[in-house]
Amino acid sequence: MEVKETVDSNFEQEISSADKAIVKYYADWCGSCRLFSPKYKRLAKDERFEGVTFLKVNAEENELARKAAGVTNLPFFAIFKGGDLVDTVASSKEDAVVELLNKLN
Repeated sequence: MEVKETVDSNFEQEISSADKAIVKYYADWCGSCRLFSPKYKRLAKDERFEGVTFLKVNAEENELARKAAGVTNLPFFAIFKGGDLVDTVASSKEDAVVELLNKLN
């Protein structure tokens, strides 16, 4: 599955329509966010996470989406199930994101 960019105007619809979703919050100036991008794209194509919608949100430009997950640091990841926030992690470590994704299964 491809990583899909989402914004405030369609954020609620995106997470509600997805049975399981993970959101990566980033900022253009964030070096760790840029370094994690290829890993996030790879995870989106990983068979283990089939059925999970992978979204990304520019945290600086989308205040409503940022508040929905309580973003505290970047990069920040949040998982949603049926539109409800399940858990979050602020990390640039792939293992932490995989651990978060495993909570959706």
